[in-house]
Amino acid sequence: MNLKDFLAYMDSGRRVVAGSEVHQYMHLLSQEALRITAELNSGYHTPEEVRSLMERLTGRPIDPSFAMFPPFYTDCGKNLKIGKRVFFNSGCRFQDQGGITIGDGALIGHNVVLATVNHDLDPARRGDNLPAPIVIGKDVWIGANATVLPGVTVGDGSVIAAGAVVTRDVPANTIVAGVPAHVVKEVPVQRRSA
Repeated sequence: MNLKDFLAYMDSGRRVVAGSEVHQYMHLLSQEALRITAELNSGYHTPEEVRSLMERLTGRPIDPSFAMFPPFYTDCGKNLKIGKRVFFNSGCRFQDQGGITIGDGALIGHNVVLATVNHDLDPARRGDNLPAPIVIGKDVWIGANATVLPGVTVGDGSVIAAGAVVTRDVPANTIVAGVPAHVVKEVPVQRRSA
């Protein structure tokens, strides 16, 4: 198995059977992610150094407009896509094996959890992983301590309130709050003049 095959498998949403070749490769990637995040989280790094470490972690170019306050945690990194003008506050935990896409201008608050893998409910298959992607739209703001669960798409311009647990898709330009999160109001949208 190689990275390309692994990402294609995970992006297909198929079950990852415990102990399978895909599962073993997932653990191999986790070890690499642990090494890189340990380096990232051990002391001060300039913004340029942070971006360089994130490029190693994701295996993708990171736009110079990206900013982050470590610590940051992930157990993969290779299925994380980050747009322009994105900010991660400290303590974020991303489980990106199932795929996380973060749109331009997104702001991710302290201790946010983005989880893209579930386990089977059947105790006999509990070790299996069930991946589903998370898509965060453009100009989304996710408040501190929020959790977004597998398979969720957050529409452009939306706000996820602090502490919310998002279990289903969030429409564009809405504010969601609660456990489970529900729409509480629309975001007032003002048009910028040119």
